[in-house]
Amino acid sequence: MVPVDDDALAAGWHELMGRYQRLTCALDRELQAGHGLSASEFEVLQQLSHAPDHSLRMSELAESAHVSQSALSRLVSRLEVDGLLQRSACTQDRRSLFVELTALGVTRYDEARPTQRRVLREDTQQAGGCLQRE
Repeated sequence: MVPVDDDALAAGWHELMGRYQRLTCALDRELQAGHGLSASEFEVLQQLSHAPDHSLRMSELAESAHVSQSALSRLVSRLEVDGLLQRSACTQDRRSLFVELTALGVTRYDEARPTQRRVLREDTQQAGGCLQRE
């Protein structure tokens, strides 16, 4: 393994964080304007849309959506008020909650998905293809 200079690591980290912040701001702006969603709310809808039966335990959703449990709770509450998802208690473990995408949530995700993909594609093109998998 080739040793990496600590300053080069820090510079790479700084560049990555800057790109993440710019992209998140662009996603927030475009998704909010077009669909009334933040980037984090879209991510929750996306994770649920790909889950079996459009449903996940809150703990699984927190992990896959890359948000803390408390942040997720606030996101889920907002999305539930908007009718995009619903919570239900687990029948085997009453301490666990499931979150399920509603039909309206599926529709909103399907409508917002092209916007999110366009913003990602534009950013990737500007950055020289860094987000594309090889």
